[in-house]
Amino acid sequence: MTSVQGTAWNDPLGPEPFAAGLPFGAGSVLDPLRRDDDLAELTGDLLDVLVVGGGATGAGAALDAASRGLTTALLEGGDLASGTSSNSSRLLHGGVRYLEQLEFGLVREALHERGLLQELAPHLVRRMSFLYPLTHRVWERGYVGAGLTLYDALAGLGDRHGFRRHRHLTRKALLKQAPQLRADAAVGALSYDDGHVDDARLVLALARTAAREGATVLSRVRVTGLATRPGHTVATCVDTLSGERFTVRARRVVLATGPWSGLTQKMLGTGPVRVRASKGVHLVLPRERLPMDSALIARTPSSVLFIIPTGDVVLLGTTDTPWDKGPGPVLPTGADVRYLLDQANLWLREPLTPGDVLGVYAGLRPLVDQPDRERTQAISREHVVREVAPGCVVVAGGKLTTYRVMARDAVDAAVAGLPAVRPSATEHLPLSGASGFHQAWSRRDSAAAAAGLPVAAVERLARRYGAEYPLLLAMGRRDPALLDPVPGAPSLLAGEVLYAARHEAAMTVDDVLRRRSRAGLETADGGAGAAPHVAALLAAALGRDESWAAEQAASYTRTAEVTRAALDTSDDAELAPLLADLAGRWSGAA
Repeated sequence: MTSVQGTAWNDPLGPEPFAAGLPFGAGSVLDPLRRDDDLAELTGDLLDVLVVGGGATGAGAALDAASRGLTTALLEGGDLASGTSSNSSRLLHGGVRYLEQLEFGLVREALHERGLLQELAPHLVRRMSFLYPLTHRVWERGYVGAGLTLYDALAGLGDRHGFRRHRHLTRKALLKQAPQLRADAAVGALSYDDGHVDDARLVLALARTAAREGATVLSRVRVTGLATRPGHTVATCVDTLSGERFTVRARRVVLATGPWSGLTQKMLGTGPVRVRASKGVHLVLPRERLPMDSALIARTPSSVLFIIPTGDVVLLGTTDTPWDKGPGPVLPTGADVRYLLDQANLWLREPLTPGDVLGVYAGLRPLVDQPDRERTQAISREHVVREVAPGCVVVAGGKLTTYRVMARDAVDAAVAGLPAVRPSATEHLPLSGASGFHQAWSRRDSAAAAAGLPVAAVERLARRYGAEYPLLLAMGRRDPALLDPVPGAPSLLAGEVLYAARHEAAMTVDDVLRRRSRAGLETADGGAGAAPHVAALLAAALGRDESWAAEQAASYTRTAEVTRAALDTSDDAELAPLLADLAGRWSGAA
């Protein structure tokens, strides 16, 4: 890969791929090299809408506002999707268990959005079969079966989305479908369909589509103060890369800061929307260790167990425990890992051990506080939108599946009173990479042959970039080394690092290995072996020097070490020194 590491690097991203007529809009590019111009524009005219927070809801709100023709900016203090929205179970689901809580409206809404997003982002969403094992012969089959019958009815199955009605399985049929399960663990099962999505890349697609619609999208810009003025709000901001401070003025502000909603409300001297954070931990296992084709869902004493096959790995989650630490990184503990392994081993024929775990990640659910419900598992996943100061709206709660509804409701509330604002159009707006995806997918065999890559590698590119994957292959025609895997990260091509830097706002090794790809979670060393190579590629793309690349590699390696060290702790209280170690890197400073 030396051809892309020198100072006289010939940019493989231009202009040949565009001349080829690829379905790629330059307006959807998030290029850090245009950052100074974007910052200058922010400090000029009065914006219609400022969105604070770059997770799924914030990116969705920026897209919603921009697609209505409103001048819009999105500011995120760290990387896009660096919080809750890259650390989920990666499911698009109605929430079967919410039926027990009589949340019928929430389930119906989520099921509608599940099907809709399969149309808006077909490259990122796929149908997944779930197994719900039964341990009682009669009453449980009838009880759960009745719930899934209602689930099917609320989804309106039989429509064009391809989600199938639930099926009853005998024990023999269950073990044939999932031979990894213990023969005595269940008397049978029910099988039903839900959706799977790469949460971080969904956020990225939303942000890039918002940029295509005219929004200014900037990461590593932290809002440090908010002050209302007659007719507008002033946001005091700091560029965490340069340290420069500036102000942005907007007629309306949407605060989509998830678990940190309380802090952004305090900037306004208010706080009527109280959010409780719940930690969810997931383990990443090699697919060959648990070669399941269907996912599994089961009850646990304090959460829900998911075993979810995705690509070359299997996700095992999740926990649901209160988290009361301040704003910053979130870490798993050894107790979290043991809990998940113990719960999974109740069902598995060959028990899992800590040595089977490739990676561990933890995120926070931002639950709207309900004082009458002590346990976070009992708190409703409904979202709340509320004006907390003149022209300033907070959106909190909800779940990944309903991000679009949350964003729409937040923008509707924020722009109330502004003249001639169009209604939301996001229900019919394909996300970046969606248009032409099915045609591009049908050409994957010939594309792989032309590029000299395995078909599986091209399919992975198509699932990640949608109809834009030919752009990655075109880069390889200019420099074949760009189609080589990054050493230490076999699922990541060198060209993807450059693409992430110049098109997807990636500015650190962590951005690439943890969110633009998941390579950092899919290798035993947490991606540390790949870090120097990714850092060198980033330096070439962003015009940085070798010392910057060395600092980047060292920072990422230290983060991987701290995350591993967290697995030796027994509870959240023991995480304090490790969280302090990570705080600077989490802040987005590069």
